[in-house]
Parts: sequence; structure tokens; C-alpha cells
Amino acid sequence: MTGTVQTQGRPSAGGPPSVDPEDWIRRFQPAPEAPVRLVCLPHAGGSAAFYHPVARALAPEIDVLAVQYPGRQDRRHEPGVTRLDRLADLVTEALAPWTDRPLVLFGHSMGALLGYEVTARLEAAGSAPRALIASARRAPSRYRDESVHLRPDEGVVDELRLLGGVERAFLEDPELRAMILPSIRSDYEAIETYRHPPRPPLRTPVTVLTGDADPQVTPEEATAWARHTTDFALHTFTGGHFYLTEHIPEVLDLIRSVAGGPDGRG
Repeated sequence: MTGTVQTQGRPSAGGPPSVDPEDWIRRFQPAPEAPVRLVCLPHAGGSAAFYHPVARALAPEIDVLAVQYPGRQDRRHEPGVTRLDRLADLVTEALAPWTDRPLVLFGHSMGALLGYEVTARLEAAGSAPRALIASARRAPSRYRDESVHLRPDEGVVDELRLLGGVERAFLEDPELRAMILPSIRSDYEAIETYRHPPRPPLRTPVTVLTGDADPQVTPEEATAWARHTTDFALHTFTGGHFYLTEHIPEVLDLIRSVAGGPDGRG
């Protein structure tokens, strides 16, 4: 996926930031007149480019910002962040210049969990998002005994084959595989070592999207998001962990609906 990228950054109040927003934010289809911004947070091993089609489809009514984590694509020489709370701190700081308009956060898989933590930080800073859309991830308080990040390379690849979302060429080619595995391993460490901190439910509305055949999310684990917000909705689609690639029009319509309403419900 390719596209013209525009970024923007300025120091946040209180002094210069410890992160440069231009390193973190990709704006493939700028929509400067849009009344709302959609912040897209990739899955484990994913990159901002995954959301290039979303930016193209939603402009000019929604200004799409895609987050680029360290360790991939143009940031491939940077070490990955292995703690989700630290990653949430960095992303929240990178978003500071963009909070002059309402934000809606969309996160898939790891991005959903990260979106939850970023939302909590934005609320605490007085910049609560209009809504959080959490896709293909169980509730933050639901844990499984997982250790993908400790497996040998072939074990990590087996997990990627199970879930999909990574082109077969990257998994079969030794050089390409060696290029992507470090960031994938660091992402898995971040989500597998995460533990939900004690905090009250979010004030931000949360819409959860899930696939009915996703091995990573049971119906109960999806419904458990309700305890983490005062305003909860659930939408179930046919398909697995990357159900959204089979339901692009429906997901885009849902994003438009959630982003369009003052209360995050359309």
C-alpha cells in the first residue's frame, strides 16, 4: 500500500515533547476540513499502511491518522516497544497536536488494547475521545496464558499463519521473515505481559467488533468489554481474526456512524 504521507507536529504545552509526532503519525489522505479525526492503531506486527485504504475511503468526511509503531517499515531500525503501558504513553504524547478536533480511536487486535489505554490517558488529560472502536480483541481484564513472544521463530510464524493478516510471501521468504519477526515478537511481548490496572470504567463510549470464528476472542471475552465503559455496544461479523477484510463496507459504515454522532453512537 502506498500513498502520499503528510505529518504534523508541534510541542505540547509545558515544553518540548519527548517524542516527535512526525515519527508516529501517518496521514495518507489529508482531510483538513473534516470535523472529526479517526486514529487507527495497528495489530501486532502491523503498520500504518494497513489503514491506507481506510483513509482513502473516509476522506474528506473524516481525517484519518494512522499510527506507525517503532520497528517497522520506515522505523524498522528502531527497537520495538515491549511494554504496552509505555507504548500508550508514547502514542498519547504523539497525538497531543491533533486533539484540537474530536478524536475517534480504532484499534484492531493489539491496537484495540492499546486504544483502550490511550483513551484512558486522553480522558485523564481532559481530551476524551468521542469514541473507541475495539476490534478483534478480548476485554482488557480477560487474560490467557500465552507466550508467543518466547517461541522460536517457527513458532511465531505458526501463530501468524493461524491468525492470518500477514502475506504468505513474508512468512516464506527467509529475508523478509527476518525483517518482520523482531517487531512482531516485541508486539506480542507487549500484549502478553499486559495486566489491566485498577481504574474506573471509561466515560468514552466503546464499540466492540468481533468475528464469530476468531480463535482469539470468545463471545464472553468480547462482552466483558462492557465492564470497562459506561456506554457499550457489540457488533459480531462472520469470519476470523481478520474478519474486517471480508466486511470492509460494513466496517466503514459503522465507523462513519460512530464518528458522526456527538456521543459516539451516530
